[in-house]
Amino acid sequence: MFHPTLSKSGRFFFWPLIKFTEFMGNHFPETLLRIRYRYVFKKKLNLNTPQDLNEKILWAKLYADSTCWTLLADKYRVREYIMDLGLTDILVPLYAVWYKVSDVNFDVLPETFIIKANNGDGKGTNKIIKKSELTEDRKNGVLKMIDRWLHRKNIGALHAEPHYKNMVPCVIAEELLPLDLDSSSLTDYKIWCFNGKAYYIWVCNDRCDGGNSAHVMTYDLDWKAHPEFSIFNSDYLEGEIVPKPQNFDRMIEVAEKLSTGFPELRVDLYNVNGKIYFGELTFTSQGGFMDFYTPEFNKKLGSKFSIEDFPRKK
Repeated sequence: MFHPTLSKSGRFFFWPLIKFTEFMGNHFPETLLRIRYRYVFKKKLNLNTPQDLNEKILWAKLYADSTCWTLLADKYRVREYIMDLGLTDILVPLYAVWYKVSDVNFDVLPETFIIKANNGDGKGTNKIIKKSELTEDRKNGVLKMIDRWLHRKNIGALHAEPHYKNMVPCVIAEELLPLDLDSSSLTDYKIWCFNGKAYYIWVCNDRCDGGNSAHVMTYDLDWKAHPEFSIFNSDYLEGEIVPKPQNFDRMIEVAEKLSTGFPELRVDLYNVNGKIYFGELTFTSQGGFMDFYTPEFNKKLGSKFSIEDFPRKK
């Protein structure tokens, strides 16, 4: 099925389908989720007694009170939550936040930085900027891209993700974190937490340009790799076994503190030479259509929490 970060020509070809899907996501979310689920997994979606992680995420999107998700999934506003928990030290230094393209001023920023859409999925919604390479044409291109990001309203409609509906678009400029030696991209440690307890770490590294594919591996808390939990493909390639990160215990402590009070939450962190940085909080990983895990592992993750743990939508 199409992805919201399709190329310009691809979006033009699929535009009627995209708009229809957005309409369904806004007005008939359950119907949309049932159709998409059958398309991806070739079986009927079980919303009455959901068992695996995907089913429970999809159930939560429809029936749980997801009000606070809007704040916590926002890559800018989540900083408030992190500071309130006393974890300011894990925040990536922030240079600027823009709600209008007319507010953008590169002159006051350092030579190199990264810009991100606060409501983006990381695929085509972040970009490294080097001011020395900004010709007038390139600068205008970046400004047009920022303007497009600022007009991305309710991007969650494509997957019926309710928390994006009230998210006010903005673009942030942050410090560009350094890469580890011999790395082509940052290593992303995505920690699966259920009711405030961490269970597994999904490691993504060596991302391609644009973030549409990566090398991945799942580890348990003893840092034992479990390739048998994954279904590898051209988007999610089997990664090599990586060393246990420095300050690993502290990473787990941070993830559990951030996820306390939530039945299901994926906490994404970076670790640069032992310095832990916050990435994002993810409530609806791949919209609840994760096809990169085996059915058995998906069910194992789903068994770690109950839909009864969620507050119901009022």
